[in-house]
Amino acid sequence: MRGFTSHSLFRMSKSHAEETVDVALVGGGIMSSTLGAMITLLEPTWTVRIYERLDEVAQESSNPWNNAGTGHAALCELNYTPERADGSIDTSKAVTINEQFEASREFWHHLTSAGHLDGAQTFLSRTPHMTLVRGAENVDYLRRRHAALVQHPLFSDLVYSDDPATIRGWAPLLVEGRDPAEPIAATRAESGTDVDFGSLTRQLTEFLTASGAQLHLQHEVKSLKKRADGTWRLKVKDVSWNADPRPTTVNARFVFVGAGGGALPLLQKAGIPEIKGYGGFPISGEFLRTSDPEIVAQHQAKVYGKADVGSPPMSVPHLDTRVVDGKSYLMFGPYAGFSPKYLKKGKLTDLVSSVRPGNIGSMLGAGLKNIPLTQYLVSQLVARPETKFSALQAFYPEAKPYHWETITAGQRVQVIKKDPVKGGVLEFGTEVISAADGSIAGLLGASPGASTAVSAMVDVLQRCFPERFETWRAPLATMVPSLGLAPWEHEELGQLSSAGPDGISGEVGANA
Repeated sequence: MRGFTSHSLFRMSKSHAEETVDVALVGGGIMSSTLGAMITLLEPTWTVRIYERLDEVAQESSNPWNNAGTGHAALCELNYTPERADGSIDTSKAVTINEQFEASREFWHHLTSAGHLDGAQTFLSRTPHMTLVRGAENVDYLRRRHAALVQHPLFSDLVYSDDPATIRGWAPLLVEGRDPAEPIAATRAESGTDVDFGSLTRQLTEFLTASGAQLHLQHEVKSLKKRADGTWRLKVKDVSWNADPRPTTVNARFVFVGAGGGALPLLQKAGIPEIKGYGGFPISGEFLRTSDPEIVAQHQAKVYGKADVGSPPMSVPHLDTRVVDGKSYLMFGPYAGFSPKYLKKGKLTDLVSSVRPGNIGSMLGAGLKNIPLTQYLVSQLVARPETKFSALQAFYPEAKPYHWETITAGQRVQVIKKDPVKGGVLEFGTEVISAADGSIAGLLGASPGASTAVSAMVDVLQRCFPERFETWRAPLATMVPSLGLAPWEHEELGQLSSAGPDGISGEVGANA
């Protein structure tokens, strides 16, 4: 970070020695804990504080029931492989996301091997990733998608079939009771994974606190202000029931805002020019879930379908195996909804209070250009329960309502940014925002989010600590061997992470 020299870091005056920390992490989710773990390994003498407004970490987007359970590797998600005008398949985004997920698994493997994560507490399990499509046109698309992807080494184990008997062998629930005259096809990557990001976040946080970091639960950062000496003054309020109502302050040389949907308002309060023009569109949702052991035993896969024509990417239906705290469930969705909150436990005024003179144009422009999204949300809100359940039966024809319960998913805040032509565009992804001097950064957006946390946080390190990053390259390459290289080209990748009850092991390959 510019101005974050060893002289200023370690030779601070006595008057600030007890009130200034090196790193303040706002939010107790997977992003903050990942960045904190990296910084702790790179600079073990730095002081780190973590501020989480709820009474536990990993309770918003990192909670496994709040949309963070899939190890996104682009093996099954069709929106990462769009069809070009000439009929060819664009695989570039799928390859990038797969590489980013491999980087995350490398880092987790490094931490597990070093004893920093408890491998006995399984957070990653082998769960095949599948795609299921119906109808002749979609079958043709999936065949061409498979042909394009398997040319790349990371997707070499992806298998295609349009034979119902073969698909039944992979996932019986998808075929039993289905009209045999309906064309179907599926692809399957046996080496896919399911990630319990809640468990992983808790383990990373335990590593941080064991290494000297201070975790402040039920502490909400209310404001951030840049001080004359280049540090940030954070006004923090203890929100526990019997706390002193007066806020306290802490000064930090570097601030990372990993607060999920709460990142946008905090970066706006910080007043950095880089956040000007950015807005957020919140989307809530629901899933159907079952823990019936007989049903769960018949479906061990994450199966993604294809969104209806005109529907947004977040509407892609999927029937997932979900392993949480060692227990297996099935979950189907998402069913979209709308709430003006930016966090599941946020405020109804979140959306309105985020509108500023600098972003009102981009938010209006994005709204006008995304009328189909609004129509989709309205249709989901007014849909009858039996209509929603029929979407599950399109995947699992013999599904019965009494086996399933409805759960509320987490809030997703899609990024809105300025566009010189359209006024504003709605982005479906994640984006790092950092100040020019590198003193503060934050992450906006949603999926694939948690799965690509390591790559995103390496980006934060490179942007915010350019003078130090060169000296960090060697240790980072030990933690994440594929850093800067394609994983299949690195001669020393060795064992990567695939699930096992006692830790993370497996061989490099197509998500092996």
